[in-house]
Amino acid sequence: MLQIRAKVKSRHAELCRLIHYHNHRYYVLDSPEISDQEYDKLFRELLELEQTYPELVTPDSPSQRVGAPPLEELGAVRHRTSMLSLSNAFGDDELRAFDQRIKRMLGVNVDSPLNYVVEFKVDGLAVNLTYEEGRLTMGATRGDGETGEDVTLNLKTIKTIPLRLLTPVAKTPSLIEVRGEVYLDKKEFERINAEKEKAGEAPFANPRNAAAGSVRQLDSSVTASRRLDMIAHGVGAVEDRAFQTHWERVEFLKEAGFKATPHAKKCRGIEEVIEFCRSWEDRRHDLPYEIDGVVAKVNSVALEEELGYVARSPRWATAFKYPPEQVTTVVRDIQVQVGRTGALTPVAVMDPARVGGTIVSRATLHNEDEMRRKDVRIGDTVIIQKAGEVIPEVVAVVKEKRTGREKLFSMPKKCPVCGAPVVRPEGEAVARCTGVACPAQLKGLIRHFASRGAMDIEHMGSSLIDQLVERGVVRDYADIYSLKKQALLSLERMADKSAQNVLDAIEASKRRPLPKVIFALGIRHVGGHVAEILAEHFGNLERLEKAPKEEIAGVPGVGPVIAESVAQFFSQSQTKRVLDKLRKAGVAPQALEAPAGASPPEAGKPLVGKTFVFSGTLQGWARQDAEAVVRKLGAKAASSVSKNTDYVVAGEAAGSKLDKAHQLGVTVLDEEQFTKLLRDIAGTARPGKA
Repeated sequence: MLQIRAKVKSRHAELCRLIHYHNHRYYVLDSPEISDQEYDKLFRELLELEQTYPELVTPDSPSQRVGAPPLEELGAVRHRTSMLSLSNAFGDDELRAFDQRIKRMLGVNVDSPLNYVVEFKVDGLAVNLTYEEGRLTMGATRGDGETGEDVTLNLKTIKTIPLRLLTPVAKTPSLIEVRGEVYLDKKEFERINAEKEKAGEAPFANPRNAAAGSVRQLDSSVTASRRLDMIAHGVGAVEDRAFQTHWERVEFLKEAGFKATPHAKKCRGIEEVIEFCRSWEDRRHDLPYEIDGVVAKVNSVALEEELGYVARSPRWATAFKYPPEQVTTVVRDIQVQVGRTGALTPVAVMDPARVGGTIVSRATLHNEDEMRRKDVRIGDTVIIQKAGEVIPEVVAVVKEKRTGREKLFSMPKKCPVCGAPVVRPEGEAVARCTGVACPAQLKGLIRHFASRGAMDIEHMGSSLIDQLVERGVVRDYADIYSLKKQALLSLERMADKSAQNVLDAIEASKRRPLPKVIFALGIRHVGGHVAEILAEHFGNLERLEKAPKEEIAGVPGVGPVIAESVAQFFSQSQTKRVLDKLRKAGVAPQALEAPAGASPPEAGKPLVGKTFVFSGTLQGWARQDAEAVVRKLGAKAASSVSKNTDYVVAGEAAGSKLDKAHQLGVTVLDEEQFTKLLRDIAGTARPGKA
């Protein structure tokens, strides 16, 4: 019996290996070695074995790409290393300026060529794949760059994402984050939209939206039906494997089984980069997928580390953006949209036109001044393009085609949604609705306030928010905390248990971290990153409220425009009233209070300015818990060891990071020393291992 089981287990392992291999040949290399019938025979044999012996099923079995039950929600995942956005270059001169800038930072002769790698900037959804001991254990969206959504089950349905790395065991990192772009090719996008239109559903606006919507499905079988693809272009955190160049990363990704950056090229000097960009300007439309530019990366990993980052972008890479494609169409109407901040935006409603690979029938006119400058009228023939290949906009009017029947459009004096007066503040180009209960603003404000990146109020979806606003149950987001069960039960499709779930979620949101609360308030120009900076500096909401704009502007990473917006927000009587309601309702942001006399950045942050790197397995800590603790105490948790690293915390099987720490003379702490350090400086309790 044991011998039979051993044979079955061996055959199952062999089937998994063969199917992974042939998937790679078919989907990645486009060079199949067996017929579809032979492949189907292997897959059927695998399914029959797993049906007979369920204990053989593993997370990386080819059978696990589809078939998981639908989820109730997507969980949050914190990336081990940040997924940053890229700076942009719009032309040859800006690429040359990028090259000169980093040479000056490196102290390199400006006439000496740097080595770059150029890759297509695929227009899709950025994802992060975590492999441990070669197995895919987590797949997440980029999210805000620090935290994304767990979409592991959905990403497993993509045939070009290996469930197990194909590299030999000796060359497989114990842990690696693979970064890539999930996309839909043009033919698949057209197929999906044709099916949606046939079913009477609204088509996707563009392949990027279609890819993003497909990846974020709660039902992985829906994702599987979309035939998504992925191109891998980089790595994040990595253990037990060192890369000297970015090109080595590209070669590793190919060896590991990924479709890695087709047409990538090594370039000696910025002029070769420019030549590559020019060579693809027209040919890019012949590619089977959409690209919106080319990414140029410094090839040396050592130079990457030396150059580092600025704000939310790496200094060692930039995205060259192609001039957008332009077409002509006719404006049939001009309508006004009211946004979450009350901004009124004129929008041209046009005859549908294909631009940048998608059908466009609406385009922004930005604001009244811009509309007047371009002299756009109803009935005009106009030239449109996609700004940044994403947002459709009107570029110019073809005045030679005017017939005299065109009509001027005037911005409304009253909000088209709520009828409140519209004002245009002095010095601003945007007109705004003054209605404090304008449904157009209020719904957006509450959606933002309750969203996952803000107060994260579960069960408060768009349908519920729409009903609460339209029935006048809530007039600002503070009213959420005074909701009663009876009011909820009066709404459509709301049973007793559902109402209680909403109330429980509202109660749970009262102790969100300070950065999330600041972000939730909906202050203009304050995104998640700026909210973190403000929370770090001021320590609590009361200090931020009272801070003059000069102090806010002096916070690194903020500046005068954001400071003006923040100060103006907190100076308004309406803001004070809403914040007072929040406090009375028990909303108390979790924050580190600044002790009297302490400068705000140092308050309660004994590890400010220090950088920690964790390597190997800790027995008493989960890696993410340990990193979170040092961040809370002011330190940075980095993924690689450099001359700027202060401490390397080494667990079991620490690997190459420990070797590099010794080479650079970096202080190495074992787990006991690390825990003692925290206990000595902050009284930090040791959590159980997650």
